[in-house]
Amino acid sequence: MEKEEKLDYWRKNVRLIRWLLVVWFVVSLGAGILFVKPLNTFSIGNLPFGFWMAQQGSIFVFVVMIYVYAKMMDKIDRDHHADK
Repeated sequence: MEKEEKLDYWRKNVRLIRWLLVVWFVVSLGAGILFVKPLNTFSIGNLPFGFWMAQQGSIFVFVVMIYVYAKMMDKIDRDHHADK
């Protein structure tokens, strides 16, 4: 890879990580702590939604984020021929 292509590859990688960290922050801190009272107006089964997000939802979202990161990095690798 050329220097400019390496920089573009790195920028795309950092941009993806930055967006995933924002999602992680919003879900874990926002849904589990900051927005718990409005979320508790809904429920899943007998549990308030805010409690569910703090206990289970943030873990579920984190696992989905790992999958998204792997898929997106595969695409970035293919686009920049870094998969060889």
